[in-house]
Amino acid sequence: MSKVNLELVQNLYDAFKRGDIATIIAALTPDVHWQVHGRASDFPTIGQWSGPHGAQEFFRRVDESLEVAEFTPHQLHASGDKVFVMGHYRWKVRRSGKPAAAEWCHAFTIRGGKVAVFREFTDTAAFADAYRG
Repeated sequence: MSKVNLELVQNLYDAFKRGDIATIIAALTPDVHWQVHGRASDFPTIGQWSGPHGAQEFFRRVDESLEVAEFTPHQLHASGDKVFVMGHYRWKVRRSGKPAAAEWCHAFTIRGGKVAVFREFTDTAAFADAYRG
């Protein structure tokens, strides 16, 4: 099970790098819980979204708010129905034109071969600072 879950998550990262958000949305449960931890008032991509439509809104906000410079998952680890990924990204914040970079951790919960929960932990202060200009 863990190997299958790792492959699913790796495929989702590959889809993201291609800009294939439809593949990601298709891999979510109908009741998926999508969360980027932090204060939602600090940056448009911080907050909680429910269901595939909510996740689609999250990706719309990513596209509207950020231009990717680097997105690199470094380590993927699975345990039961969980997949944990450590990585690094660099972005340009569209509103201010300033860069933002951070290490991150993504935690996925897989149910029935689909993502049921996504949680991101990152340096939200770096994004808030770049957003404010």
